[in-house]
Parts: sequence; C-alpha cells; structure tokens
Amino acid sequence: MADALAMARRAVGPLLDFALPPRCPGCGAITNEPHLFCLQCWSELSFLGLPCCQLCALPFEFEAGEEALCGGCIADPPHFDRLRAAVAYGEISRRVALRLKYGGRPGHAETLARLMQRHLEPTRDDILVPVPLHRWRIWKRGYNQAALIAGALSRRSGLEAKLDLIERVKATPPLKGKNPRERRDIVAGAFRVAERYKDQVRGRSLVLVDDVYTSGATANACAQILKRAGAARVEILCWARVVRPGED
Repeated sequence: MADALAMARRAVGPLLDFALPPRCPGCGAITNEPHLFCLQCWSELSFLGLPCCQLCALPFEFEAGEEALCGGCIADPPHFDRLRAAVAYGEISRRVALRLKYGGRPGHAETLARLMQRHLEPTRDDILVPVPLHRWRIWKRGYNQAALIAGALSRRSGLEAKLDLIERVKATPPLKGKNPRERRDIVAGAFRVAERYKDQVRGRSLVLVDDVYTSGATANACAQILKRAGAARVEILCWARVVRPGED
C-alpha cells in the first residue's frame, strides 16, 4: 500500500507542480520547492541567534557572554527560562505571519517550523505547547496558528506536542497599540492549565510555541501558569521577535 501511494505521488506530483507551482511564502514568486523563500525575500529576513540576551533573545551588538542579560530582563525578569526566535520581526516575517494567521494559509506553519526547529534541543524530552486562542477566535479563524506550528515542529523533531494543554478561559481584546502594563492587565487570568494535564506538567520541561513575540505579556502569562502547575522549565519558541519597540 505504501509503495502504491509513493508511486502515485511521483506520478501526480509533476502535474500538481505545473498547475500549482510552489511559491515563495513572502511574495508569491514561483520557487523550486515548497516552503522555500525566493532570494529577495530570504535576503530580507534577519535571523536571530548569538549574541543575545540569554533570557529574551534581544540581539546584542557585541559579544557579552553566554549568560548576559539585557536591561529589561535584569529589571523585570520574565517567568520563562529562555526565549528563542527564528527571525527578527520585519516586513517579510510579518507578511508571512499575517498570511498564516488571517490569510487562510495554514501550510505556512510548516514553513515557519522549518526555520524555528534549529532552536530546539533534540536531546531533551520537552513537550511542545502552543499559545491557545479563545474558542470564539478559533471558530472565526478556523484554526490556531500556534497549534499548527507546534504540530509541524512535533512531526519534524519527534517531540511530543499537547495542543490543548493550556486553555484560554477569557476572551481578550487585541493587544496591538497597548503599552506593556495594559497588555499585562489584559491577559491576567486569561489562561489555565487543563486539569487533565496537570500531573504531566509537574517536573517537566515545556516549550511554548507562538508565531510572534512582541512585549512578552502573553508568553509571560502562559509561562507563569505553567510554573505554578509545577513545570521545571518553560522556554518560548516563536517565528519572529520584535526587536525595536513600536514595530508591532
């Protein structure tokens, strides 16, 4: 049966590529393979890594040591243990995230997961947990983009994903345009760990998956309830991280 399916894919694949050729997630230009960016869009992506703040991944202009923290994390340490993002928030990364979230392009979740996977540590037994949406937004949008990314990361890495481990129990207005204090107040009490998973959270390391990290209000709220439920470690993994205030 598997051989027959493989043969069918090989036969039908060229026809599909001719009729529906793979396209760049950023601009829609035809590419050689699915999930690949064209050269122009690829060159406009700013990939994040060292040197950066050990906690929140804010890029540093110079090497400051593996344990260096930014001023924000020193003054107000986050509830999570580490954040990593594939790219900086910019025109192309924003466009791809919006197409996934609002443009009906669920296949972009695989595109994002491919570039986020390098920040996972395959030797660890982490649980992938998406930031949840309220049920009203899921009904309106049709899916939770963070859950799609977490599922793609799970398939690629072999790590376990629990897509409903965190529940969003309060509908909240959009955070765009709000200051950090307002954002924290809006998401306060909006999340809880599902009762059936509480025993599985205790003592475990979890990776909270989202598309974009802006002020950290949502990530911090989720990390806080995971720590209260007994999680030993909570990391954040996202597609894009805002590195300059006001970019969201």
